[in-house]
Amino acid sequence: MFTAPAQHGTARRLTLLAAAAGTLVLLTAGPAAAHVEVESDKAQALAENVEISFDAEAESDTAGIAAVRVILPKGIAPGDVTYGEGPKGWKFTTADDGYTIKGPALKAGVNAEYSVVVRQLPDVKELAFKSLQTYSDGKIDRWIELDESSEQPAPVLKLKAAAPGAKLVSPSPTETATESPSASPTASPSVSPTPTAEATEATSDDDGGMSTGAWIGIGAAVVVVAGAAVYLVRRRGAGQE
Repeated sequence: MFTAPAQHGTARRLTLLAAAAGTLVLLTAGPAAAHVEVESDKAQALAENVEISFDAEAESDTAGIAAVRVILPKGIAPGDVTYGEGPKGWKFTTADDGYTIKGPALKAGVNAEYSVVVRQLPDVKELAFKSLQTYSDGKIDRWIELDESSEQPAPVLKLKAAAPGAKLVSPSPTETATESPSASPTASPSVSPTPTAEATEATSDDDGGMSTGAWIGIGAAVVVVAGAAVYLVRRRGAGQE
């Protein structure tokens, strides 16, 4: 039996190409390394005066987190949220759709940990707090996706059912944007303006890259095409023996 050297070489190259494509898929399809975590000891529907803690993970090796903006879920008004604790020198302000805390940039690699107090939680099963964290170099991480398996999931607080007899308290008066009186007077560094809610909804990441599913699909297609080519080359070589 004899296989033409050119055909044998082609089959070998196609096999290596398929292996490389599979490796690329594995390297690019993993979830994002950082995210925002949320938790509360009183995570229960209709609970009052609930402290909610957030941990915004840092993913930059060269710049520190300088601001975190949160778009509040339906059922929680900005006027019903007050500042708890946070990084030294950071200030708390509210807007029409949420709040922002910002101040002197943290050291690179240091998480932004803070808490807020909510007057009353709504009667729902879970709350998504879409978050945008801005770094001192202007880069923005957008944790806004409602699909928990996505690359940039929003932090979600799951709630237990309301306690027997719990009722919705009267809503608080609408408030304009305010600054927490307990905030430190320390001046904060200049950072890129935080995007509006509309911009947040429209943008899923900074680089406009494809989703994990898209990368998996591309990798799978490459492997299938390469495998088919190897098969045809081997069949052709066998027919010439």
